[in-house]
Amino acid sequence: MADITEVDYIWKNGELVPWAEATTHVLSHSLHYGSGVFEGIRCYKVPDEDKSFVFRLRDHMERLHRSCKIAQIELPYSVDELMDATLEVIHANKLPACYIRPLVYRGYGVMGVDPTGAPVDVVIAVWPWDAYLGADALENGVAVGISSWRQRSNNAIPPAVKATASYMNSILAKMEAKAHGYAEAIMLNEAGLVCEGTGENLFIARNGVLSTPPLSDGLLEGITRDTVLCLADDLEIPAVEESLTRSDLYIADEVFMTGSAAELTPVGSVDGRVVGKPGEITRALQDRFFDLVYGRIDEYADWLTEV
Repeated sequence: MADITEVDYIWKNGELVPWAEATTHVLSHSLHYGSGVFEGIRCYKVPDEDKSFVFRLRDHMERLHRSCKIAQIELPYSVDELMDATLEVIHANKLPACYIRPLVYRGYGVMGVDPTGAPVDVVIAVWPWDAYLGADALENGVAVGISSWRQRSNNAIPPAVKATASYMNSILAKMEAKAHGYAEAIMLNEAGLVCEGTGENLFIARNGVLSTPPLSDGLLEGITRDTVLCLADDLEIPAVEESLTRSDLYIADEVFMTGSAAELTPVGSVDGRVVGKPGEITRALQDRFFDLVYGRIDEYADWLTEV
């Protein structure tokens, strides 16, 4: 995990605002009650070329709209307007590669659990951000542990909404994992089935078959997760969505986590049980993923928005 690197501008409510002036009131509703939704997106610079692409920008902004619908937040900008704003703030900050954080939140004006009447603020921030789980995580993998904290159930906080409030148990799980010497935590759902990491979806490979928990087990509908399932099909790797137990993680041949920040990060051990170095399936999917985001696969050109 790295500190944020400040840049020049943040897009807020339709205009570019100097970084230090992109502030909000301490009595904003979302600060007190977690009534905000967000996205995480990456912009990749093509190596040795003066060209950059935002990966699946439309899909992310469409998911942001879905999150707002579930949370009953009136988002005053269309998907196309948010896409244009993203490119505008990247250009303004002269960033060939960056992490992108759109955030929709209820601002200052009312207090109490009922948000009726609170204004809606929309921001898009960008900054440089390399490997989410450490410099060598993509190459050598990370150690993870099963958290004592459970993931929220489908009828508690809907997993389909990427809400700021959803991440309280992720925070607790992450801090617990770090205290035990792990880079990341894996959370089970209330039924005791494998759900997801604190900010990632999860895959295992065993006997040549790729498995990932189904959305019905309470996980976020990850865009990188969907990408990996498509890439597995390209590579003729059998892939299934099925419920997993913690024992499935212990005896897996390969384990990896996916997400916009984590990209495709291998897992080297689970609760001290060694998985080992990234295997053949993980490496093949990693290679194809980075070929995709760098614009080397023509069939996925629609997933890339050139900056």
